[in-house]
Amino acid sequence: MGAKIISGTEVAKQIREELAKEVALLKEKNNVVPGLVTILIGENPASVSYVTGKQKTAKELGFYSVQDTQPADVTEEKLLALIDRYNRDPKIHGILVQLPLPKHINETKVLYAIDPKKDVDAFHPVNVGKLMIGEADYLPCTPSGIQQLLIRTGVKIDGAEVVVLGRSNIVGKPIANMLLQKQKGANATVTICHTGTKDIPLHTRRADILIVAAGKPKAVTADMVKEGAVVIDVGVNRVGMTKEGKAILCGDVDFEAVKEKASAITPVPGGVGPMTIIMLMMNTVKAAKVAAGIKEGRG
Repeated sequence: MGAKIISGTEVAKQIREELAKEVALLKEKNNVVPGLVTILIGENPASVSYVTGKQKTAKELGFYSVQDTQPADVTEEKLLALIDRYNRDPKIHGILVQLPLPKHINETKVLYAIDPKKDVDAFHPVNVGKLMIGEADYLPCTPSGIQQLLIRTGVKIDGAEVVVLGRSNIVGKPIANMLLQKQKGANATVTICHTGTKDIPLHTRRADILIVAAGKPKAVTADMVKEGAVVIDVGVNRVGMTKEGKAILCGDVDFEAVKEKASAITPVPGGVGPMTIIMLMMNTVKAAKVAAGIKEGRG
């Protein structure tokens, strides 16, 4: 029996509908329009594509949306001044600087310059620290998307054995932190595996929930997965091109083999990917409410 396919496309659509209603209510009741600026340095094709997707979603949801594209040779000083301007702009609630940045710009310095209240990517150390102690204002977008996929597809997280493969600051560390918190949609026993782990299959075979962000195509094979596990594949790897010139993508999990063992699995594409942008929008709506002094709860 094959695994249930967890569709990020479907769950993201559901959240998008909820957010559209929330944005309309904020406008109507509080005269608040969530504002998001995406800052793009240069014209890296992948970055342009990501930013375009983010802006498109923001506009469709009724946000005040700004795309600020700067030349690849913009100085660090000018970029920091630009961030400072948006930090002080009351119409902007979320600031997103598209990474990676050119080599002459200090990425850490730039991320630290964003006001933590407008840091909708949740990369600022203030937001990372608040996540660690269970008091997060904003959750990082990809880990938040993973958690929502688990919650909204009815996966039991409380008390589950979770194994995270990968320790990046963007996915591995934050999702591990989020799922071990004594909170709803969490309270799991979490193990992190990485390049220094001696026997990775020993750990992955224990997992009720296996989250894979290894950055290597088909790194997880069927013999590494427990019968009936839930498998979340965060990886996106280009493994070739079609005759039409479209990229052929695969995840970090051997999907065809693992889906015969798992009880549920995310596909690539169409799994975690669609969730990341919608969680960014959710954070921006939250930031707009915080700025307007609106308490949690809808509208």
